[in-house]
Amino acid sequence: MPSPSHPALSFGRTAATAVVALLLLIGGIWASWDTAQHVMLAKGREHGTLTVVSCADKVCTGPYDPDGAAGPRGGMTIEESVAVKKGEHFPVVVKPDSHEMVRTGLAGLLHAWVPLGGALLLASLVIGGGMRLTRMAWGTAVAGAVLLFASFLAL
Repeated sequence: MPSPSHPALSFGRTAATAVVALLLLIGGIWASWDTAQHVMLAKGREHGTLTVVSCADKVCTGPYDPDGAAGPRGGMTIEESVAVKKGEHFPVVVKPDSHEMVRTGLAGLLHAWVPLGGALLLASLVIGGGMRLTRMAWGTAVAGAVLLFASFLAL
C-alpha cells in the first residue's frame, strides 16, 4: 500500500528542482544582460570601430575610431575573447559613462548571451534529472548548445 505522503514528496521534489532550474535560468539572463543590453539597445549610443593593438589582463586596447566627424582616440578597452587577434577591426558600441566597449553585430549579440547558453545546459540537467521531464530537458539542452555553438562560429 503506497504511503499517503508519497504524492506530497513527489510534488516537493518537483517544486524544488523547478525552483533550482528557474534560478539557473534567471542567473544566466542576469549575467548576459549586463553586456547584451548595450548590443541590443544600442540606439543613441556611441558607435565606432576598434583596432586591437594589445591584450593583457583579460582586456584588449587599441585606437577607437568613432562614427562621424570625431577623430580616433585611445584609452578605450574591450573584454578579451578567444577570437581577438592583434590588428583586427571590430564594430563596437561604447558603454555609457565609461571607457569600455562592447562588440556589436551578430557576433557581439551571440557572445553577450553565452552565459545564458551555459545556464540552459545546466538547467537541462536539473529538469531531466530532478523533474523527470526528458523532452523539456532535451529541448533546453539543445537550445543552450545551439546558442554556444552559434557564438563559437560567429566569433
